[in-house]
Amino acid sequence: MQDENKNLELFFDKTLGHVEEKISDTISDDQIKNVLKGGKRLRSLLAHLAFKACTKGEETKDQFNRALEGTVSIELAHAASLVHDDIIDNDIERRGRPAFHVKEGVGNALLVGHKMLARGFEIALSHGREVAKLYVDSWNEVISGEIDEVNFNKYGSKKILTIKEQIFEAYYKIIDLKTAALFSSACKAGALEANMTGDILKVFSDYGREIGLAYQLADDLVDLAHGEMIDSVIIPLLNHIENKPKIGLFKKREIKKIFAKNEEKIKEFYVKEIKKHVENAENLSNSDLIPKSDYKKLMLEAPTYIINRMLSEINLTI
Repeated sequence: MQDENKNLELFFDKTLGHVEEKISDTISDDQIKNVLKGGKRLRSLLAHLAFKACTKGEETKDQFNRALEGTVSIELAHAASLVHDDIIDNDIERRGRPAFHVKEGVGNALLVGHKMLARGFEIALSHGREVAKLYVDSWNEVISGEIDEVNFNKYGSKKILTIKEQIFEAYYKIIDLKTAALFSSACKAGALEANMTGDILKVFSDYGREIGLAYQLADDLVDLAHGEMIDSVIIPLLNHIENKPKIGLFKKREIKKIFAKNEEKIKEFYVKEIKKHVENAENLSNSDLIPKSDYKKLMLEAPTYIINRMLSEINLTI
């Protein structure tokens, strides 16, 4: 398994270099370049893995470069969402540096974010109608998830929430739209760049979505382990874990008390849910619709590798 992970790591490292080079060649705006600095490029890496799995590595140089250019639009959309997220959440740091709105002001950050979205759409549009539609549809999903989260954090904790299933479904809906949607569209975009059509596109879309769900759950678990308790995460979680429905309005002291009491149960719940989505992604990677190649094998290894990299922050593996 270590050798297999090494192959995947080498593929990701090599692809990361290609993506960074393509960003540098494609983007000339200094402010946008500054926003794009750093980051794991995870969605782009998965998009390129999907592309390679479809071509079996037998694509032309032009196809290869065009697929890489497509990853730039993914990075632009993702980074723009982070700029806007930091404003909404009043976060002052991003990737170990001052958040863009802290350095440049909220107005400038909002406008640069919009500019990035426009540039991303310009690239997507140059790749054809299907890719452009995927870009718009994905961004609509992300925004819907953001709006749901904002409204939950503003109003959800002030309502009496008595149906545990409904409030937990709200949590899953947020992470599905806000995070998993972009993972899904990235993998589908990679397949589109390889000129795939029909049912195989859904396989890649679902594969990306399952990884995205597992990734966001892992991210939330890490945040909880570090003491971060955002309403849209902790309230649905506590309602789900407790034996009886709770009132949505939790006092800070009560949250910490209930969380401490249920810490192991919460950890077990997250690990179980994360494993479920990782296994779903692995099953999808084995689809007969995906041609046999070394890249198909890397698709099988990618979900566990990605999630364990995230969970290593809290010394946990699945």
